[in-house]
Amino acid sequence: MKFAFTVSRKVWLAGVGLALLLAFVWLASRTGPLAPIRITVTRATRGDVQPTLFGIGTVQARRDYLIGPTVAGRVKRVLVDVGDAVVPGQALAEMDPVDLDARLESADAAVARARSAVASAEAQIGDARARLALAAAEASRYQALGAQGFVGPSVVDAKRQLEQSAQAQLVAADSALASASHDVSRLQAERAAAGQQRANLRLLAPAAGVVTSRDAEPGSTVVAGQAVLRLMDPTSLWVSTRLDQNRAAGLREGLPARVTLRSSATTPLAGSVARLERVSDSVTEERIAQVSFAAPPAGLSAGEMAEVLVQLPLLHDVVLIPNAALHHRGAQPGVWRLDAGKLRFVQVKTGVEGQDGLVQVTEGLAAGDAVVLYSERELSAGSRIKVAPTLVEAAP
Repeated sequence: MKFAFTVSRKVWLAGVGLALLLAFVWLASRTGPLAPIRITVTRATRGDVQPTLFGIGTVQARRDYLIGPTVAGRVKRVLVDVGDAVVPGQALAEMDPVDLDARLESADAAVARARSAVASAEAQIGDARARLALAAAEASRYQALGAQGFVGPSVVDAKRQLEQSAQAQLVAADSALASASHDVSRLQAERAAAGQQRANLRLLAPAAGVVTSRDAEPGSTVVAGQAVLRLMDPTSLWVSTRLDQNRAAGLREGLPARVTLRSSATTPLAGSVARLERVSDSVTEERIAQVSFAAPPAGLSAGEMAEVLVQLPLLHDVVLIPNAALHHRGAQPGVWRLDAGKLRFVQVKTGVEGQDGLVQVTEGLAAGDAVVLYSERELSAGSRIKVAPTLVEAAP
């Protein structure tokens, strides 16, 4: 009796242990590391995609002016301040003329003296012409008297010599007049150059704009070309944007874009690609584009960061898969394709990506191929899988 009870107890315990072992194996096969990996599957489709190109940019002025002197000098006064609006030709600042005013007075005096020399030379020409006329008349009369024998040849020769001397004096007077006239022209040119230098000391606005920087104060010494003031045309603001070269195929001027300023993140602004720079950044592998606003917002400031989304040309009838289905092995993208219930990693070549997350596949997949969209864990070629509509457990 006692032996039978002992045997029955051992059998019961063995049964309980076996049941627990089976329960553990079942639980491990369903939820543990031995359980099949649940996946969700999607299919490659054909359709149209609107590719977009995202970039980060900075608001800049297309027309920005640096106002400074053409020669080194000291700033005498600055007439405008940061934020002031200016018009073309408005005086902005003035440099110290030092001795330029005195040089202009000296140049004026030299020009006046040269003009007096011209007047003197003209008077000498008149006197020389009168002397020449008198000498020519006397020489002609004495030549007639000599022919009649009233005077000797020596007297006739003396009168002819006086006529030739008067002719030479007239030539000398003409030369003196030409020299004095040249002096007047030279001195006038020197005076004009000094006047231009004096005028250049007044720094004028080349165009309408707003003063954005005041880089020198009165009394400061600046070198030639150094900026005293900076102007910006507020109507020429655009966004200098950096875009990924790998995805810039089809990028061209005139494409529509949306600009989101950091100061108004919830209000995208319409714009377009105004210019593509001919030099890209080889270090960051980015293409630089200038995006203009369709209607610049009020209070827009240069230097503000912005996000830019450029709409590339629409592509028709291409193979598309969700971006989440892509995986990378090294630098090569690929997908887990489901063939007759078996997993196979297939390398693909991708094209553009739309704003909705769909990616163009140019090689490696055909429309209708089943690919893994999401999985619970990392997959391998020998993974046991279970296709599920979703990876999220339904609430009880």
